[in-house]
Amino acid sequence: MVRTTVSLLALISALAGCAAQTDGAGRMPSDPAPAGTRPGLSTPGSSATSASDAAPASSPAPAAGAAVPGHTAGADLRACYDGKCRLTLAEPVGFWVDPRFGVTWLSISFDRHSVRVVATGPGVRSQATFGPGALSSVNGIGIRAVSLSASRAVLHLSPAR
Repeated sequence: MVRTTVSLLALISALAGCAAQTDGAGRMPSDPAPAGTRPGLSTPGSSATSASDAAPASSPAPAAGAAVPGHTAGADLRACYDGKCRLTLAEPVGFWVDPRFGVTWLSISFDRHSVRVVATGPGVRSQATFGPGALSSVNGIGIRAVSLSASRAVLHLSPAR
């Protein structure tokens, strides 16, 4: 009995060490958000801001541990969940989007020459790279690079369909 318990505890410890990285709620960034929620991520000290064209979301803020390492988000990227917002970025961001777009997660990075958007979801990955002033679309989300520099990107997102 003792040997079985020790073996079981060792197995549980080993499996816990092999767990995949999740968003703090047990979901992978490519998993859809729970129905009726508008999840967002935040990392203290981030300098991204957003202004939605619609009323702000009324969903509660995520738990302090909900940020996914490597994905930073600023002021309220939950406003982008419906694919409609304006972003001013100083660093790469990642955030949830409505599954109706066929993807559930957008990652946006930039440099002075281009913006790179990667959209992922269950079994799908789509991406676009475009320059200043350009309009691109990723899975039905239109993205316009309003302005672009080495340290800042201003983007406007709107549903393309």
